[in-house]
Amino acid sequence: MNSRIQQLCERQFHLSTFNTTISTEIIAGLTTFATMAYVLAVIPRMMGETGLPVSEVLTAMVLMIFCTTVAMALYTNRPFALAPGMGSVAIFSITLVQLQHVSVGIACGIVFLSGILFLVVTLLGIREAIVLVIPKGIKISISAGVGMFLAVIGMRNAHILAANSKKVALSFGDISQPAVILAAIGFVLLLALKARKVRGAALISIIIATLIGIPMGITKIPATIFSMPAGMTDVFMDFDLWGALDIKYIPYLFVFFLPDFFSSFGTAIGIGGKAGFLDKNGDLPNIDRVFKVDSVAATVGAFFSIPVLITYLESGAGVEAGGRTGLTSLTTAVVFLLVLAVTPIALMIPAAATAPILVYVGVSMMSGMRNLDYADMAEYIPAFLCVAFTAFTFNIANGISVAFISYVIIKLAMGRGKEMTIGHYLLALLLMYYFYAMAGVK
Repeated sequence: MNSRIQQLCERQFHLSTFNTTISTEIIAGLTTFATMAYVLAVIPRMMGETGLPVSEVLTAMVLMIFCTTVAMALYTNRPFALAPGMGSVAIFSITLVQLQHVSVGIACGIVFLSGILFLVVTLLGIREAIVLVIPKGIKISISAGVGMFLAVIGMRNAHILAANSKKVALSFGDISQPAVILAAIGFVLLLALKARKVRGAALISIIIATLIGIPMGITKIPATIFSMPAGMTDVFMDFDLWGALDIKYIPYLFVFFLPDFFSSFGTAIGIGGKAGFLDKNGDLPNIDRVFKVDSVAATVGAFFSIPVLITYLESGAGVEAGGRTGLTSLTTAVVFLLVLAVTPIALMIPAAATAPILVYVGVSMMSGMRNLDYADMAEYIPAFLCVAFTAFTFNIANGISVAFISYVIIKLAMGRGKEMTIGHYLLALLLMYYFYAMAGVK
C-alpha cells in the first residue's frame, strides 16, 4: 500500500526531481496551514461586518481555499496555497459596503468583473508579457520586499511592533506582554531547531509554542472540539452584475485587479526564489499556470461572496519547512477542508506561535539583494523602493508599482530611454492610473 502511494505521488508530483519526500511535503503543508490559520477567524469576521452570516462565510471561504489550492497543487505542482487577499477583503467590506454603501451584490459583481479581466489578460498572454518587461533588478527586490513584508507581519502578530499615531510610524509595542514573550520563546526554539537541522522545525516550534501558551493564558482551549459547518444559502450567488457595470465602479475594478495581479506575481517570484525555482533571468518557469489558477480563483470566488483569492505569502513557511511540490499545497488544502469539522482546534493556534516563522522566512528572503548592481542607480534605487513600499504599506502591488515607475523615470532622466520598449511606458501609465484610482476610493 505504501509503495503504491509513493508511486502515485511520484507520478503526480515528481518528488525525486525536487529532491523531497512525502513526509517532508506533508510537514510543509501542515506548516503552511498553521501559518495561514488566522484567516479562519479574521476574514469571516471582516466579511460579517457587511451583514453576511459569519458562519456561512467561513464555510464558503474554506471550500474556496480547498478547491483553488487543490487546483494549484495538481495543475502547477507548486507549493502555493490560495486564500482571500486581506487587502481585497478590506476594500470589499470597509471601503465599498460600509463606507460607500455599495450593496454586497454589486461588490461581488465588481470582484467577478475584475476576475474576468484577470482571466482574459492571462489567457491572452499579457501577464507573461508584463512579467518580461519588469527589470531583473526589480524581480530580485520583489523577493526581498516580500521577505521584509513577512517579517513585519510576524513582528506585528507578536505585538513587538505597533502603530504609533503620535509618531505616525511603527514602534515597539509593550514588550512585557505575554504574547511578545511567547513569540520570543518560539523564535529561540525555532533557531535552535534550525541550527540542529531538525526536520519539521517550523511545525514543531508552532506546536510547542501553542502548548506553552496555555498556562500563559494566550492559547485559548475551546469548549468543544467538533462543529458542524454552516450552509451557504445567504452567500451563494448574491450577485448584481448589471449594477456592477456602472461606469462609476471602474476605479474599484482596477483597485481589485492590479493588486491581485502584482500580489500573485510578487508572491510567486518571491517564494519561488526562496525555493530555488527561478531561472537565470529571475523568472519562474511555467508561471502562466500559476496565473491561470489565480485568475480562475478570483472569478469563481465572487459566486460565493468571497473577495479576490490570491496566492498567499504564508506559503513561504511551507517552503522553509522543505515543501517543493504540489503535495505541500494539497496537504494544506485537505487540512483546511477537515477544519470545517474541528474549527475550534484550528483557532487555538495563537498568532504569537506562528509569528517567529514569518520573521525567520522573511529574513532569509533578503539574501537576493546581494546580486544587485549597486553601481547603477536605475537598478538599486527602484529595488530599495520596492522593498520599502512593500513592507511599510503592507502591499506588494504598491512596492512593485512605485519601483517600476521610478525605474522608467530614472532611465529617462539618465538619457537611457532607448533601453526601454513601448511596454515599459504603457505599464508605467497603467500603474500611475492604479494610484489615481486608489486615491479616489479612500
